Amino acid sequence: MNRNERLGERLIHVLAAVVMDATGRVLIAQRPAGKHLAGGWEFPGGKLEVGETRVCGLARELREEIGISIELPRPLIRIRHVYPYGEVLLDVFVVQRYVGEPTAMDGQAIRWCHQDELPHADLLPADRPIIKALRLPERLTQVSTRYYELSGVLRDDSVHRLRGGFAVDFPEALAATTHGAEFIVLREILSATDLATLCNQIPVPVYARGIELEAAWASGATGVCDDGVYAVCRR
Repeated sequence: MNRNERLGERLIHVLAAVVMDATGRVLIAQRPAGKHLAGGWEFPGGKLEVGETRVCGLARELREEIGISIELPRPLIRIRHVYPYGEVLLDVFVVQRYVGEPTAMDGQAIRWCHQDELPHADLLPADRPIIKALRLPERLTQVSTRYYELSGVLRDDSVHRLRGGFAVDFPEALAATTHGAEFIVLREILSATDLATLCNQIPVPVYARGIELEAAWASGATGVCDDGVYAVCRR
């Protein structure tokens, strides 16, 4: 997919990175004058080029925009958002392993924020769902925390926590997201091919079972689920 290709009418495919430092702070950049939504803050990234994979496109954009080389980005979430100039498909990754010091290569303003500061950072509308998704861990080891709840039946008891649902395959995952699941935990172990296909079609974070963490990332999952979590939710 490339910068001129449309997944749908006027749909623009964009890659974005949540670049984190060793203390957990997150880097955001301000859109410069002369561009759409100038002055707003966003996670660094840009459009996918002809013939690029998502990871290669992300690596290129971060090298050009903030001067870093990345290693093993973690898929996080896919977001569709409609702006006056067209619809954006935003593929978001978490980048914690990189070489170099982030620098404003294009003269744009950049700054580091603690995650608690992000809701007040004047982020662009398409970037705001990333704030909640960032609270999800790489390894899901608990059924419920202050940031998310995982249950077989989704409840509306807290609008502030991400709500997770179980699924066996793509149809179940799609049905769960349709009914409000904001992340998916797979009940079954899928092949790498099936996992990659599911992750490519489901916009919310996906947690895989029976696979190593880095292999899950390579297939498009945001993390893995501990078997103990699955056992607790079956009771």
